[in-house]
Amino acid sequence: MPGADYKNKKVAVVGLARSGIAAANLLKGLGAEVFATDKGSSPALAAQARDLRGRGISVEFGGHTLDFIRNKDLVVISPGVNNKSQALAWAGQLKIPVISEIELAWSVCPAKVIAITGTNGKTTVTALTAEVLRAKGSRAFALGNIGRPFSQEVMNLSGDDFVSLEVSSFQLERIDKFRPRVSVILNFRPDHLDRYKDMPEYLEAKKRIFMNQDKDDYLVLNDDDPVVRDLAKTAKVRVSYFGGYQGEESFGKAPFNLNPNHLAVMAIAGIFGVSGGECLEVFKNFKGVEHRLEQVRRVREIEFINDSKATNVDSTAWALRNIRKPAILIAGGRDKNSDYREISGLIKQKVKLLVVIGEAKDKIRSQLNESAVIQDASSLEEAVSISFRQASSGDCVLLSPMCASFDMFKDYEHRGRVFKEIVSKL
Repeated sequence: MPGADYKNKKVAVVGLARSGIAAANLLKGLGAEVFATDKGSSPALAAQARDLRGRGISVEFGGHTLDFIRNKDLVVISPGVNNKSQALAWAGQLKIPVISEIELAWSVCPAKVIAITGTNGKTTVTALTAEVLRAKGSRAFALGNIGRPFSQEVMNLSGDDFVSLEVSSFQLERIDKFRPRVSVILNFRPDHLDRYKDMPEYLEAKKRIFMNQDKDDYLVLNDDDPVVRDLAKTAKVRVSYFGGYQGEESFGKAPFNLNPNHLAVMAIAGIFGVSGGECLEVFKNFKGVEHRLEQVRRVREIEFINDSKATNVDSTAWALRNIRKPAILIAGGRDKNSDYREISGLIKQKVKLLVVIGEAKDKIRSQLNESAVIQDASSLEEAVSISFRQASSGDCVLLSPMCASFDMFKDYEHRGRVFKEIVSKL
């Protein structure tokens, strides 16, 4: 247990989404004097501010002020906070340490942490890893970007517990001593190029997941991804690999097709003595995660699928490869400097109509206009309506946006919930 002490420390928390609220409450419970600040302004934020103030936490929203940063011992940031934030600029000028919410939670965590990152598949692997460990009789918590923040649950953990932690590159940018027992890198594909200047800078953020590990720890890498496989050269840890050969050689008689996510979970589970057969039993009964190829409803033999978590091109490509029906694809949102032409072949093969929404719709149309029939929609509700009218029996309507959600929604979960509400009313 790292055992950091925050009692009587003055700490500013920047960003009041779920992670920031959890961090503020954790710090208050640990005896810190907490100051929470958010540049946003909404009725929901005002309600959250009232709740935090009721717990003795100082709160400002609608903009950051220097007074909330000055004379602090530490600044903790939510993953959604931009590196160019004025609050972080002040912290830098005043030489105040800045850490991420996962660093804060880890610093008081007694449990064994399995940290999982990669461009795609993080949520599924995080959820499955926790399920496999529970099936073996352990208490295991799926935390991080998967839903419940690490800081929200850390005080409920013991030394015998496991944390299966979904970790983004944004969160890794501001770690300091964060050292998981097992770190996992699933894959590396273009993403977040609106935040990073190029792919090497994005990779440097991902690599931070194992920077504090040593020979007593484990690093699990995708042997089929050459960029990920090569990371073993710079690691000081025990390295395990997963890949297609593993499934063919060890689990060729599995009752269903094993994909890289399954193989990653089996590699993680093997470190803790869980057999491949025990993993397969869990996989058979796993219902999937919300917002990832989630079957919502069938209406007039048209299937509606919520894949709102597909926030990059590669993730939507994975979805299209895994559906077996002609698709009407709803895509768009806030562009992340993506190249949508990468998916043109799959669009031609699988998509009978592409309905585009959000800020990125003009760019998507210009890059894919020769690959699909494309129609604009001004809202998600209109996109669903168009898709329903154009679909035939045996088709599927797939929400798989390839983009961030922040132009129209609070986050990808909000976007997915709205989609499901619209579909429920058809």
